[in-house]
Amino acid sequence: MTDELIVRGAPAEYSCGAGIWDTLPEHLERRGLRRVLVLHGTKSWKAVKSKFPDLSNFDATYLEYGGQVTYEARDLLAQQITADTNQAVIAVGGGKVADLAKAAAFVAAVPVLILPTLAATCAAYTPLSVMYTSEGEMIRFEIFPVSSALVLVDPEVILASPKALMVAGIGDTLAKWYEADIVISQLPERSVEIEIAAFAARKCRDDLLALSEAALLAMDRQELNAEFVKVVETNIMLAGMVGGFGDKYGRTAGAHSIHDALTLLPGTHRLLHGMKVAYGILIQLVIEGRFAEINALLPFYQKLGLPYSLGGIGLEGVSKADLMRVSERAAAPSEMIHLMPQDVDAACVYQAFLALEEHVAKVEVL
Repeated sequence: MTDELIVRGAPAEYSCGAGIWDTLPEHLERRGLRRVLVLHGTKSWKAVKSKFPDLSNFDATYLEYGGQVTYEARDLLAQQITADTNQAVIAVGGGKVADLAKAAAFVAAVPVLILPTLAATCAAYTPLSVMYTSEGEMIRFEIFPVSSALVLVDPEVILASPKALMVAGIGDTLAKWYEADIVISQLPERSVEIEIAAFAARKCRDDLLALSEAALLAMDRQELNAEFVKVVETNIMLAGMVGGFGDKYGRTAGAHSIHDALTLLPGTHRLLHGMKVAYGILIQLVIEGRFAEINALLPFYQKLGLPYSLGGIGLEGVSKADLMRVSERAAAPSEMIHLMPQDVDAACVYQAFLALEEHVAKVEVL
């Protein structure tokens, strides 16, 4: 593991605070941006439109993103950006809106500014996009050599977002520790960059285990509290720092390979990204043989509603053929699961699915 490590630690500028979206016009002025495309979602835009700042002093066009992060959608959007001579793209929404905006902005060679409406992933913070087929199967993630120009996180906006998406973000971010640690622990020496990634990954886990219940209670009560703000920033900023400083040593390993493979089955498409990743953590731990760690996590999973069984991810009664197909995809030569020190093949992954089912059934009985 002596490959080149490239630090992509942060957007050019990042700010978090209640009402911070109101500073967007000032940021546009500072950058000399007059003609901009505002890319947004559907439901999220209806929910946050009243909080979006007035851009009447700018030449702003508003566009719904279409629901897909495909290469075709990227290229069409990039063509529109260029044809309309937009100077920047402003993404307002969740991870897919951010990913499509980043990908198209890179092709069109314009800056991207992101105003997240969710804390379900670290997509707002990271200079990469996860690309899918039109059927919803994950293809790969594209990493860009330029960071986003600006990220503005308003906790009050995210407080009003669906609670299920926050839970999914917690599941996705929890994986940062388990995936980074198993890779970094193999390194004979740790550079400063790797140490930062390891610290951020550990803090992701520690903060989420300590603060998530209070943060979700804030959403139930619609009352902003310090725990909620910290979990939001953990899901967005701290999670982004793990891969940002650790590069491939801090990005993904077993849990995300399981997620990617699960997208092969249409029955999992309704499940949020972070929920599949959370389940993938447990499969990774089975492969590692760390059943005591699974036992330690299960109460947290149960309290938050994170999935820990095939039934929990919509695959109760899944056929052996489909589960083997998922296992083969998870263990494909290109998958990051092979960063784990274990010798992982399709049979190993398949047995891990079965072993987790057997284990959690015993734990629940106890």
